[in-house]
Amino acid sequence: MEKEQSGSRGSNDGIGMAGVLKGPAGDDGGPPAALVDVVFPCLNERAALPMVLGALLPGYRAIVVDNGSTDGSGGLAAGLGATVVEEPRRGFGAAAHAGLLAATAEFVAFCDCDGSLDPAQLAPMLDLVRTGRADLVLGARRPASGAWPLHARLANRALSWRLRRLTGIAITDLGPLRLARRSALLGLDLRDRRSGYPLEMFLKAHRDGWRVAEVPVDYAPRLGKSKVTGTLRGTVTALNDMGTQLAAASQRTEATKAAGPADAHGATP
Repeated sequence: MEKEQSGSRGSNDGIGMAGVLKGPAGDDGGPPAALVDVVFPCLNERAALPMVLGALLPGYRAIVVDNGSTDGSGGLAAGLGATVVEEPRRGFGAAAHAGLLAATAEFVAFCDCDGSLDPAQLAPMLDLVRTGRADLVLGARRPASGAWPLHARLANRALSWRLRRLTGIAITDLGPLRLARRSALLGLDLRDRRSGYPLEMFLKAHRDGWRVAEVPVDYAPRLGKSKVTGTLRGTVTALNDMGTQLAAASQRTEATKAAGPADAHGATP
């Protein structure tokens, strides 16, 4: 069941890329345009790519952002029909944002490229945003056996608790499967280029009053080793990046409280 909060939208423009999947017919009689661009940050995910890209529904276009793969992931993705963007600067946020800038569809989704998530489950998330019932939809993961290490699950639970207290949004999972309008996402002016990117998106969406919803999604064991929870360095980096975003959000909240209702109404965080 989805959970919603109140909000609004942002605006901006992106960089054009070629379409590869069937979608609404183009106004100029050219190739069909994609309804949703799905950004797949990718670092050595060759084993999972055929399954992940094969699960996309008509109207959903794959933008695979190769973040320095050494296993030929980028070439394989291109051969499978995806738009491939090269992002040499390492970091989840760098790859995710490069995909957002490359997107041209009205709606943009983000999905892990490791086989743990089914991009076909973006359909009900799109429906919520397309019909105006939400501005940002997150996939709340329902893990299969062995899909989620205990330490990562506990950390996510603690983070969700803190976010509920900070924002009042009934979030249970800051999941990697998410969808919103492209113009609104660009309007958030996201700056993190590492592991804090998803959290910054959520916090700035709350700052701007977006309606945030959650829908349950299946979560399977990933193919290959995680770059975050699978290594000590990745875990420490993620915790540091998220701590930075939480500290900034807490400072904004305290500043708003100190300003009072009249001053806070016109303040720009």
